Amino acid sequence: MADVDVVVGIDLGGTKILTVAATPDGRILARKRVATPQGRDAVVAAMRDTVAAVLGEVGAAVPRAIGVGAPGPMDPVAGILLEPPNLPGCANLPLAAIFRQLYPDAGIHVENDANAAALGERRFGAGRGVDDLCYVTISTGIGGGIVAAGRLVRGAAGTGGEVGHTVLAPDGPECHCGLHGCWEVLSSGTAIARAAEAAVARGEGAAIRAAAGSGPVDARAVDQAAAAGDPAALRIVAAAVRYNGIGFCNLIQVLSPARIIVGGGVSRAWDRYIAPAAAWAKRHAFARPGGMCAIVPADLGDDVGALGAVAVGLGDAEAS
Repeated sequence: MADVDVVVGIDLGGTKILTVAATPDGRILARKRVATPQGRDAVVAAMRDTVAAVLGEVGAAVPRAIGVGAPGPMDPVAGILLEPPNLPGCANLPLAAIFRQLYPDAGIHVENDANAAALGERRFGAGRGVDDLCYVTISTGIGGGIVAAGRLVRGAAGTGGEVGHTVLAPDGPECHCGLHGCWEVLSSGTAIARAAEAAVARGEGAAIRAAAGSGPVDARAVDQAAAAGDPAALRIVAAAVRYNGIGFCNLIQVLSPARIIVGGGVSRAWDRYIAPAAAWAKRHAFARPGGMCAIVPADLGDDVGALGAVAVGLGDAEAS
């Protein structure tokens, strides 16, 4: 397979590194997943080794390009991780320079992971052929990426697309970012679990506790309890739906996207958490942009980060 045109995508996260070798049309030829080690040198070594592993599997010495999706904050133009909170010891890590030294004949591009996911869905998934879209992932946290008129929106400070930290309730709970009432702190999987723990502590939500069993009280337990009609679980779900609806509505009003693509663990309970929020958003947005916006599930599943990094490697973040 040495003659295969290979692009490498690296999804660098706080808990795992997933690296793939793929064709430019998004067909994954090889993958390597490892736990993210601690420390700057160990992280770089793990990334380097996963790249070598997938290239070895497909019989390619040098890829056409390498793309990296990594947590921010970062300088994507210089390809430097600045102070990623989930990667201790990796401040000011010059990833692009490191991989250019290892693979001088390959194009090297580094991008924020949520932006990379948006580009992956646009090139390979639910956003194919769409020039105006928002990608939202609702999972442990809430992140996103925005493509407008075919271009990735980074903004003046490079932080464009941080939809999870749009403020929906200024008097709401404090988010880990320091703001109050962010979308993330109101309806992420972590927020749902926090509300469930509080309900159980008040003596409510017996079905939530039962659904959790010996494990943690989490969003999955809330979903199961809501399906059984537990009143506390239904209230928690209703609150999450309300804030998701407000978040989607704001995106429609400000950006008028043709498509909002929703991924992440919470979105797997689509009919409970996302579908009613989407309907609320479209009812409350202006009629024309609301009617033109489709709110749809992401296509790429657990590969969205790695295939997003492939899209980054292909230069989608820089494309006009």
